[in-house]
Amino acid sequence: MTDRKSRKGKVTLQDVADAAGVSKATASLALRENPRISEPTRMRVLEAVDALGYVYNQRAASLRTRRSYTIGLIIKDVSNPFNAELTSGAESQLADHDYSLVLVTTDDDLDKQSRMIKTMLERDVDGLILSPVAQTRTESMRDLTQFCPMVLLTQYYSKLAVDCVGMDNENGTERAIEHLIQQGHRRIAFVGGYNSTLTRQRRLHSYRDTLRQHGIAFDPALCIASPVTRRGGYDAIHQLLSMPQPPSAAYCYSDVIAFGVMLGLRAASMEAGKDFSVIGFDDVPEATLWHPSLTTVSADPRGLGENAAQLMLRRISTPDAPVRRVIMPSHLVLRDSTAAPVSERLN
Repeated sequence: MTDRKSRKGKVTLQDVADAAGVSKATASLALRENPRISEPTRMRVLEAVDALGYVYNQRAASLRTRRSYTIGLIIKDVSNPFNAELTSGAESQLADHDYSLVLVTTDDDLDKQSRMIKTMLERDVDGLILSPVAQTRTESMRDLTQFCPMVLLTQYYSKLAVDCVGMDNENGTERAIEHLIQQGHRRIAFVGGYNSTLTRQRRLHSYRDTLRQHGIAFDPALCIASPVTRRGGYDAIHQLLSMPQPPSAAYCYSDVIAFGVMLGLRAASMEAGKDFSVIGFDDVPEATLWHPSLTTVSADPRGLGENAAQLMLRRISTPDAPVRRVIMPSHLVLRDSTAAPVSERLN
């Protein structure tokens, strides 16, 4: 390693990075004891610092670069496997560029969201990736962009000039309902999600339109709002099965709700894919392991997180770049939880 006495002039952070065989950003993160940096890498950087006689002024570095190399991710619920996959995708992309991810949840509460955003800004994050709660106003998000770059995990704020990535909710819903209709189902329920969310409203609109396109009357009694939990799906299916004319199939707002529906069917001595058809939305890894395996709309949650992180990195490196809106394609993945209605199979 280069002897400090053989060097002329002031030793820079780039000199340390070169001596340690890492990027300048990694060297900076190592000196700030960022947990993303492995211990062997940190030791190489410290050895280079000692050998070169470098003095690291963290405050000066922060003032100079005006970067913390941290990105805030604000989501509604970390227990949902969809959000877990999304977070993993975002984290992996950011880590490849020496950024750390700070994760917080809002529990779909507007006041908590405001507090979490304030906390993130106080931590001087370099940007925010936000899944806004239902009541979030366009004006408040526009004000937020004055403080740091932002990427939205929804495409439904068209009047806001902000990068965003979202799912093709309408096409995915249409494919799901058409599949059930082709199997012979006519009483198809729409299960789960909060009435106030724009995502549920868009999927419900597509559900209603698809039914009408096939000459099936829309029955609002078949649309049950619920929390996005297994319990929400479990309670909803019991409510539907108690109707004088129960449905023969259910399209669920999420895979998690679909899992609850399937558990509720089992409690009623029924089985998905045999006595009742169930379709989810998300295609989380658990969908293939469930019994029976879940037919679902694949929305690629990990890819959603990766794209959000890529948009954020692009915005940080090129602040004046044109706004990008990325819509992730969706498609129906056929598995074992759907079949023709029992009445059709008996004829």
